[in-house]
Amino acid sequence: MAVFDGADRMVEKETRSTDREGGRKWMLAQITVVAKEWMQRYTFERCGIGFGGPVHFDEQRIAMSTHVGGWSDFKLSDALEPVLGLRPVMDNDANVGALGEGHFGAGRGYRPLFYMTLSTGIGGGILTADSTIYRGADSYAGELGHMTIYPEGKECLCGSRGCFERMCSGLWLERDYGRSAKELMMDPEFVRRYVVDLARGLKAAIMILNPARIVIGGGIAKSGQALFGPLRDELREQVPAGWSHARIDVVRAELGDDSVLWGALVLARASKDAPQRDFT
Repeated sequence: MAVFDGADRMVEKETRSTDREGGRKWMLAQITVVAKEWMQRYTFERCGIGFGGPVHFDEQRIAMSTHVGGWSDFKLSDALEPVLGLRPVMDNDANVGALGEGHFGAGRGYRPLFYMTLSTGIGGGILTADSTIYRGADSYAGELGHMTIYPEGKECLCGSRGCFERMCSGLWLERDYGRSAKELMMDPEFVRRYVVDLARGLKAAIMILNPARIVIGGGIAKSGQALFGPLRDELREQVPAGWSHARIDVVRAELGDDSVLWGALVLARASKDAPQRDFT
């Protein structure tokens, strides 16, 4: 959670590890405690939210969370409005991350932009030529994590098999290999095998969207050149250069863990004019 002022300056930030077992009730309590503390010092004019799962944007309703229970069909903006004294605007965290990196980070000046979060799960956000989020007909555009890359692969939490997320996300890497993604990314031989599947998923984004740049955020992206060097090499192998002249420009998120916070600022400002101080 963060507070921004009108000069695009982050003036407060609070980070707490998620208690998955505590679910929705725990998280709402945490948000309420921090928000009320900040409200003693600031007057907020708007709030943006990036939620870690599919969001029905037009209805401001969470569709579901694959990783933490209790969120299906929940209207988070409705729940937080009495706490904050204003109505927040919410979107999927990958969409919000795309806004953050596109306006303040590694995606500045690159349109169209594809942002992918590579962490506990995998999600994608598409920033169009006019710097708006492409959400599709039902707010499900960009959900690259549940594209099948192995039809007969292992079962994913979504119920399908061989999903991109099932093969490459941090949650499944730790379950499959008994080591954290951070440890695994320190093993060059593992990375060499891992980027084959990672490139398969990203190839789809390149061939369908032809983005000017792909920005990857999330915990696994913090591996830096140890991951991105082999990944770029593998993408050049998989994208047929003799046929496709689509660019392969894949970089690490510049804003790190704050991509979604900065994107929530952009989202909030788009929902209401003339902000003074923003809470995300």
